[in-house]
Amino acid sequence: MKWKKQPIDKYLMPAMPLLMVFLLGLNLLASERSNDKVETDALLHSWRKMDSIKTHLPFAIDSLCYIQDEKHTLDPFLAQLDSLLAGKDTVVRIVHLGDSHLQAGYYSGEAMRLLQEQFGNAGRGWIAPFKLSRSNEPEDYFIRSVVKEWKAGRCIQNSPACPWGIGGIGIETMSPSATFTFGVTPEKGAGYDFKEAILYRAEKSMPMVPYGTDKDSVRVFRADTLCAPDILADTFRLSSLTASLSLESTRRKQGTDSLLPAELFTNRYYGFSLSNGKPGLLYHTIGVNGAMYVNYTSETYVKQLAVLKPALLIISLGTNEAFGRNFTEEEFTGQIDAFLRLARKEMPNTVFLLTTPAECYKRIRIKKRRRYVRNESMARMAGAIARYAQSEGIACWDLFAATGGKQSCKLWLNAGLFRADHIHFTQEGYKEQGKLLYKALVRLKKEEKKEDAITN
Repeated sequence: MKWKKQPIDKYLMPAMPLLMVFLLGLNLLASERSNDKVETDALLHSWRKMDSIKTHLPFAIDSLCYIQDEKHTLDPFLAQLDSLLAGKDTVVRIVHLGDSHLQAGYYSGEAMRLLQEQFGNAGRGWIAPFKLSRSNEPEDYFIRSVVKEWKAGRCIQNSPACPWGIGGIGIETMSPSATFTFGVTPEKGAGYDFKEAILYRAEKSMPMVPYGTDKDSVRVFRADTLCAPDILADTFRLSSLTASLSLESTRRKQGTDSLLPAELFTNRYYGFSLSNGKPGLLYHTIGVNGAMYVNYTSETYVKQLAVLKPALLIISLGTNEAFGRNFTEEEFTGQIDAFLRLARKEMPNTVFLLTTPAECYKRIRIKKRRRYVRNESMARMAGAIARYAQSEGIACWDLFAATGGKQSCKLWLNAGLFRADHIHFTQEGYKEQGKLLYKALVRLKKEEKKEDAITN
């Protein structure tokens, strides 16, 4: 059979539309890949710039200021931070749980402010009524009340005077009327004015309504169902940013003028969360003097903690366990494991970061004279946390190593960064630790990119 020669246009022209679609698709794919690369490079550049912060600790070991996360468990959290850098209108929540090193607010507060400078400030986050419970309170907020007599319960107490909640404390009054005036302090709390406050109260406590000059500009959304065991969350939204808000309890049945009997109520309150309606980081600090892993390990409490919906839960405990006389690594890691099993169950979308405590002293008596010596259990405690984290595939930041490791407490003492008890640090000391935590977090992205380059 003899083929008849045909012009090429006879075959090419009908196929031109399909060819054009194919070429256009290739061009769009190449463009998307190019845009993705530009965006990725821009984000990486932003992360690298963040690592430029310097601390004033000549004895800090910079090469050890890294988070160990071999299984990349923190990647979902880092992706959320990337979305903030890319301009996404969202709020990323961190909860930092700990002991007295956190209750004062300097350590976590410094990390919070540095992170918010880079990723956006969504608000002050959790505040607890420590002063009303007769304990020390961070300097950047206040909670006052006309009621002077409050019963207080803390997670560290075997028989608390009243139940405690999300912040590890609870306050309760028998007064038929209670008030709160709360907010951020003018200097220390600068930048944390809020447009929304959430009050966390017990199921049978009196709800609250705004009073004072701002009451007409506040919309109240009163909870009618529990969000966790014994937790009702009422929301107060303001029309503009404010530094303070006043609330008073009410027995008035919602939507009516009738008053409910006072004996129906148990006026117990747990704390507030403050936010400003902007995208960024919301960093909740929860610390109670004397707290240990076992104090937070209850299903009820972890269900309450989950209400804050953290993308990342940082756990900074271990100092108080190191002062126990019968410390064993097996028992201690069992306590860590018990808490984390509950946390993983109740917070399936949360990633976790364990931190080790810095070295400190302990007080002893020699010939009736008080002496301070290194608490050698701190090194064992830090090692136990790091080994547990590695065996369980959990991210860990070794603050003990980064701040100098064994014998480093002498360096901190000589630098004037210990308080008189030789256990707690000065304000400046805690802020330096906060800078190191910030640096360790932002370095994660650099290490992730480095590993990708090696793999590829």
